[in-house]
Amino acid sequence: MICPILGGAALDPIAEALLKQVRHELGYREKGGQHTKFGHWYAERVQDPQYRDAPWCDMFIAWAADKAGVADYVGQFAWTPSHAVWFIKQDAWSTEPEPGALVFFDWKGGKSYQGVDHVGVVERVSGDKIHTIEANVDRVWLKRKVRDTDKVVGYGLPRVVKANAQLTEIRSTERPLAPAARAREAQDSPFDVLGTPQALLAAMVLTTVVLSLRFAGRRRGTHRRLATLWNAPPHPRTPPPHTRPRPTAGHLTAAHPTVDPTAHPTVDSADGPSGPPSVTVPRARVPAGAGSAGAPTRRRPYEPKP
Repeated sequence: MICPILGGAALDPIAEALLKQVRHELGYREKGGQHTKFGHWYAERVQDPQYRDAPWCDMFIAWAADKAGVADYVGQFAWTPSHAVWFIKQDAWSTEPEPGALVFFDWKGGKSYQGVDHVGVVERVSGDKIHTIEANVDRVWLKRKVRDTDKVVGYGLPRVVKANAQLTEIRSTERPLAPAARAREAQDSPFDVLGTPQALLAAMVLTTVVLSLRFAGRRRGTHRRLATLWNAPPHPRTPPPHTRPRPTAGHLTAAHPTVDPTAHPTVDSADGPSGPPSVTVPRARVPAGAGSAGAPTRRRPYEPKP
């Protein structure tokens, strides 16, 4: 809603709502000990009782903005330098007055936000004078004032805060255009499939299986390292066994007696190391229960019978 004011200038809805609320409080006077309903409201809002009897020029504006439903664009502060910084960060700071703007003063004439002492609301502009509504002026009052601009540090513009917020909201919902779909290139080489998800999955499965078999073999103790030609220890060459010519029936001598194939073989070492070669001597079987008296007398096969 646009409302015409003095001089034909247009008033934006935020400025109109704020000014309407602050005009209702003209003539308000603080209670004893600098206690005000605005300070009480702010202390409850921030859960800090020290603001109940603190300087209340900025707390009044916070209260009025909340009642008018424009607190998001006006801001809610108790310390005026912080309020000025908020407008600067919102890119809503100006050196030109307009109705509905917040005006920040430095009574020492400084031009830095750090020296801000006081704040009010611009009701209208007349030449080089600004007409304002301010709280905590003339010690205890909420009233209209006419001010020169030489003590003004700058102006905060709620309408610009809203415009910037809407612009930021629009930008946050913008999405870049989807890129045009590219034509799929023909697979001229069989190796093109190596980079596909299916090939990567198959490689992962194969690697998992190989590692599982390898670790399973180690746990069972069956893993063996193959001996290669360059690291295998040389096998000692086993000498061939000493072979002797097998005697035939026509060449039997005393050194090669006839052996009874039915007898149990044994080793005869009576001749010692220098005697004839060891000869397997048959051992006669002794029936079970037979005593030593019935056992035959051992003799060598090459000795003559008595």
